[in-house]
Amino acid sequence: MTSRLPSLNGLRAFEAAARHMSFTLAASELNVTQTAISHQIRRLEEELGVRLFVRQNRSLSLTPDAAEYLPGVRAAFNDLRLATDRLLRRDDDHVLTVSTLASLAAKWLLPRLSAFQEAHPGIDVRITTSTSLVDFHRDKVDAAIRYGRGQWAGLRADWLMADELFPVCSPSLLQGGKPLKCPEDLRDHVLLHTSNANSDDWRLWLTAAGLPTDVSKQPGVTFDLLFVTLQAAIDGIGVAMGRTSYVQDDITKGRLVVPFKIALPADAGFYLVSPQGRADTPKLSAFRSWLGAAAHTAP
Repeated sequence: MTSRLPSLNGLRAFEAAARHMSFTLAASELNVTQTAISHQIRRLEEELGVRLFVRQNRSLSLTPDAAEYLPGVRAAFNDLRLATDRLLRRDDDHVLTVSTLASLAAKWLLPRLSAFQEAHPGIDVRITTSTSLVDFHRDKVDAAIRYGRGQWAGLRADWLMADELFPVCSPSLLQGGKPLKCPEDLRDHVLLHTSNANSDDWRLWLTAAGLPTDVSKQPGVTFDLLFVTLQAAIDGIGVAMGRTSYVQDDITKGRLVVPFKIALPADAGFYLVSPQGRADTPKLSAFRSWLGAAAHTAP
């Protein structure tokens, strides 16, 4: 005898109501009215010939039959979600979405990215920039280049590179009327600052150089993104605090110079971070391999 499946809408209503133990919350999740949820569950109970919920005053509970039925229904919906996710992801196998900081993208990743595209023409790379932590599922991001110590629960973190902190400026600034031969000469120059994540860089470097930290509080200019701060330094507006990964290309090409020999090691580094379950997809494995090599070569 062929068994007949009950209403899919009724099963969805049952699973959602059982999960929330509330018709109201189930209705909100499924974007229908509470009355619709009640009708769908009543119809499901009639189809099955089994009572599913016990309604008492304002409380809701499962009947013994419903409690036995629920795990199978929930597993079936999970299987449907996974199968759909796999189906939709198949169309995106050639698309690699990477999240990173805007400054790192502008000053380090983008100048090198054409080499990856030449080596892997079948992969469509999409770069998104954000200062907040990535929600890989919600944001549909495959991987992120993240700064820290490499410890993020549930994520694979592959080491890329470390930074050193040191002042940088335009070559024209060294040729001006104010000397810049020793750290004490910074008192006569405009200091360029970056807010948020890099706001302590000047203070840390000044301490390492044996100067009072109040030097960093002298009048200067503050920007919200590091690559804008560095562009101001290139334009000769003042002296910026550089980080190796952000300034090495500008130094190589003569747009920036390092006036002092004092460099302070940063206490963290850059990692390629990805969800454990999706870390070894072909497109991400190719990008990880290329990125690790790129971290140690010039663009």
